[in-house]
Amino acid sequence: MTNLGELAGAFVELADTMVDEFDTVDFLDTLAHRSMALLGGTSAGVMLTDHDEQLKIVASSDQRMHAVELMQLQATEGPCLDAFRTRASVLARLDESRERWPLFTPSAHDSGYQVVCAFPLRLRRQTLGALNLFRAEDRLPDPGEAMLGQALADVATIGLLQERAVRESTILAEQLQRALSSRVAIEQAKGMLAERHGIDLQLAFDTLRRRARDTNQTLSDIARQVVGNRGR
Repeated sequence: MTNLGELAGAFVELADTMVDEFDTVDFLDTLAHRSMALLGGTSAGVMLTDHDEQLKIVASSDQRMHAVELMQLQATEGPCLDAFRTRASVLARLDESRERWPLFTPSAHDSGYQVVCAFPLRLRRQTLGALNLFRAEDRLPDPGEAMLGQALADVATIGLLQERAVRESTILAEQLQRALSSRVAIEQAKGMLAERHGIDLQLAFDTLRRRARDTNQTLSDIARQVVGNRGR
């Protein structure tokens, strides 16, 4: 059973976008990790559309998830793309999905996943992307978990759109494009820290995120500083 305090904390955190330095990448990374914890997922990630209406990876809980998400985009098939296109939640066992996703399914299965879920980031006629949740355990979400997954995606969508409305000087497409551009700098910084300190990429990302929060800066600013200082 989901802890009510943890659940309330997740919704409060995802609804709190009224800050001076709203960080889209950090916000969506929080969505991925909160969803994974609340819904019992092995991995989670988020894809958003850019200004050309193409889905891009913005958040991944780990490198394995990032690789499988990338495979979805390369194969142009998978649960995230279906959720985005249909604006409906996708819940599937991989053993039953080989005909549905002939390229994606073997890759995801070889990565250790048994169940894949995707929840569209949608509000009325707008669809911004999708939240992915994958499980190594062969268990589909029950109806309550499925409703919670979509609710988390919905509140995140409202948060993104609300932030746009408050800051009339920018539009959502520009904000999301900046997030996608920031991801490039973040990936570079992760690689530099991982190589310099002999740590894995997830620990490198956690180090960047902790430094950003400790210094009250955005992840992208910290990443650019790391890259500019050659990993120091």
